[in-house]
This record gives sequence, structure tokens and C-alpha cells, in this order.
Amino acid sequence: MTKTVKILGLILFATLMVLAMSVPRSIEGQSTASAQPEEAPTTALDARKDDLFNGFGAKGSPIDECVSAPVANRSFEDNKFIFNELESLEDGLGPVYNDAGCGSCHQAPIIGGISQSKELRAGFATFNGFVNPPGGSLIHLRAIAATIQERLDDIAPNYKSTLRTTLNTIGDGYVEAIAGGTIGNIRNNQPFGFKGTIINVPVAEAGGKLRVARFGWKNQHASLVSFSGDAYLNEMGITNRFDGNNGQTENTSMGASVEEYDAVPDPEDDGDDVQAFANFMRATRAPGRGPITPAVLRGEDLFHKAACSICHTPSITTAPAGTVINAGEFTVPAALGNKVIHPFSDFMLHDIGTGDGIVQNGGEATRNMVRTPPLWGVRTRVEMMHDGLELNFADAIQRHAGFGGTFSRNFFNNLSNFQKADLIAFLKSL
Repeated sequence: MTKTVKILGLILFATLMVLAMSVPRSIEGQSTASAQPEEAPTTALDARKDDLFNGFGAKGSPIDECVSAPVANRSFEDNKFIFNELESLEDGLGPVYNDAGCGSCHQAPIIGGISQSKELRAGFATFNGFVNPPGGSLIHLRAIAATIQERLDDIAPNYKSTLRTTLNTIGDGYVEAIAGGTIGNIRNNQPFGFKGTIINVPVAEAGGKLRVARFGWKNQHASLVSFSGDAYLNEMGITNRFDGNNGQTENTSMGASVEEYDAVPDPEDDGDDVQAFANFMRATRAPGRGPITPAVLRGEDLFHKAACSICHTPSITTAPAGTVINAGEFTVPAALGNKVIHPFSDFMLHDIGTGDGIVQNGGEATRNMVRTPPLWGVRTRVEMMHDGLELNFADAIQRHAGFGGTFSRNFFNNLSNFQKADLIAFLKSL
């Protein structure tokens, strides 16, 4: 019996090796464009350099204060200033919130990147479905008054809590420009045990029409306007017409009204700031690579052999310029269309044993799933995984479980120390 199991194990290993090597490393979108796709421009992720702008709209000049021009005429520098601006009580900050500006959480090593800031989520599963705490799964870390500070002490001990790390937004305009069918094609090419889960989520600016999700740890959003409107409300407490409630519903403190603490009429933003946030992200280049050494090249080969590239898809081509996306609300511009990007993600949900048990837009079946995190720019991170609890690549790999995750983890564990160093050198180049 033992011998039979060993033989079956060897057959399974060999089969997975063949599948891993046969999965396309570059997944083309459903493109009708005759032009050859071109590489997206990249940023060196270096604050000393002025290389973030990708050509979407006008670049403009750096400014010290907000201009009053309409959103449609704002430049990249205008939108960058608004993205980095700190909100105040007069703007509607809070009453419960996580931070005072987009740039506070997305600023390392350059604006739009990551930070050590985290979210706190909570909830628990029952036979009748997932239960949120009063006021929702997001437990705000700050408040404008001590009397309304949210705390885990205020909910029952059976609620599961988890941290969420800040995600990089640099290059997200290209991610938004990926056709839903392209993500579907990636899934079709994934072997059994590695197939991701695609969910469709509402597009706020399109009145709730659905699109294939791709943003957030739980794939909560499909467009950058939807993502920005949600973050403006839930991270900063600024009601707006793209927040899912048409700007008419303020957050609560563990379900209790905070109306008496909020003197600014709703909606606190008419959508101009939200559009500026989205257009700033659309105008950022893709995260570039670090130095490519012989060790990095050897590690890249091992990355593919370990089947990591099945879910961490190395290359994707965006939809052609002129393609209408976001349920009719946005047309892919030339700066973003027909571009080859290297996000190292399939932008789908997977259960590899690292899920946090929280349900958001995907329904009960996605409770223990998380989106494949894009690895572009991962060399800027010290805290890894969705909760930031792993502080090096080797430990992050050990967190992988499930069918596909276990295969990749075991492959890594069976490498020599020199090979492990090569694979980690590759990850440190992303």
C-alpha cells in the first residue's frame, strides 16, 4: 500500500510539473487590435525620480494647493495633490475613520504605494450565514471623539478578527483596463486544483451594473471609481455619490449613530475628489523590476517550476484602446490600452489556507478566499500576506496550503539552500 501511494505521489508530482510548465506565461486578452501590444512604461519605485506619469491626460506642474478647474481638466499633478491631501473636520473627516488621506496609507516608497497601515476586520460564520459586527466588518481604528471609538471589546468574543495590509495602487489603471474575458481565459488555462474563482461586483458609477472584480483583498471592486468611493467613505468617513449609498449614509460606531458628531451635510464630496483619486491611479506607470542578475533568472525558472506562476500570472495584456469598460462608464485610453503588464497575479480569489474568514462582496463561498496578491512591487514590502504577519519570503511561502499552495510549498521546501536563495532573489527583484 505504501509503495502504491508513493508511486501515485510521483505520478501526481510529474503531472503537475508538466501542467505548470505548459501554462502560458503570457495570457493575451480578447483583443481585436491589429497593433502589436507594447510593454507598459514602468516606474523605478524611487522617490528621487520623476517617472510615475504614464501619459494618461496632461501631466501639469507640481502644485502646492488645489486648483479649481473641473475634474475633466485636472492634470496628473493636480490629481496627485488631491490624492495626497489630508482631510479635516471641515471636509467631513470621520466621525469614525482609519486615516486622513489616500496618501497617508499609500505612500511608500512613492505616492500610490504601500505603508505599514492596516485595516481591522471582524465577523463570524454561522450555519445561517456570515454575521457582521454592528456597523459592518470594518472596525475603524480612529474617531474624532473618544466616546465613539470602535473597539473589539464592544462585540462578542466569538467574532473572528483579522488585519489587512495596505495594497499598492501604482499601475492599477492597467489592472482596470484588463478585459473581464481575459481574466476568464486565464482561469480556463489553469489546471485542476489551481483554478481561481471569478466574482462579478457592482460598478458604483454605473448604477450597480456588474463587472468582473479585480481590486481589494476580497476582490470587492471592479473599477477605480468604485474603489475610491468606497475608500473615501470607509477609510476617511467622507460620504460621496460613489460610496454605494449615494452619499447619504454615514458610518456608525459599532452600529450606533454618530450624527451628532458630524456637522457637514451629506454628501460630503460631490464626486470630484473620487474622480481625481481614480484618475491619479489611472495615470501611474506599472511598478518596475529591480536588477536582473543570474540568480534572479535562475530563481524565475524555479518560480515557474514550482507552479507559482499559475496563479501569480506573470504577463497580461490590457484591452485595446477604445474598449468600453466599467459597464459603459469608461473607455480605455491609448495610454492604457493594448499594454503588456507584469503584475504576477491572476486577479482571482483562491483558498490556499490563508483566508481571513470574512465575507464581503463574494458571498459565503468566498469566506476563506483572498485575491492573488500582485507581486509587482513586492520588494517594497516587509510585512507580507493579507495580515502582514509574515516578515520574510520563506515564511510567506510556508503559509500556502490547499492543493496548489501545498504543491508549491513542498517544491520550495525540497530545494537546496542555494536554489531557495535564487528563488527568493527573484521575488526580491519584483
